[in-house]
Amino acid sequence: MARRAKRSDPGGHEPSQRQLRAGELVRHALTDIMAREEFRDPALQGVNVTIGEVRTSPDLRHAHVFCSPLGVTDEAAQDELAKALNRASAYIRGRLGKQIEMKFTPQLHFIADHSYDEGAYMDSLFNRPEVKRDLD
Repeated sequence: MARRAKRSDPGGHEPSQRQLRAGELVRHALTDIMAREEFRDPALQGVNVTIGEVRTSPDLRHAHVFCSPLGVTDEAAQDELAKALNRASAYIRGRLGKQIEMKFTPQLHFIADHSYDEGAYMDSLFNRPEVKRDLD
């Protein structure tokens, strides 16, 4: 019987419990930082940021942060926010290191979170009369 080689694809498996806990710890701390800090970047001034999810790498040295501006559905504005947060990531990482107790403070990679838009679109599809008729 032939044995299959293990896949070394990092995206091909579920995150461990440790990664999930670390991601939630980082998410809560980032939410607190975003609410309290004043940023010099004009693109970040006065913007309420929603942190939807934080996915950490298996070694916990990198964190992908899914973010969006609160109440803004424009994809260009969401992408611009992610770019601005990536510019300020070193400053945010420094603040994060003071708030969390981890061996390493992860490198932060901000990604625009479009899942809220997709959810609103799916909701509008399910509320169409022809779809409701088929569901009943």
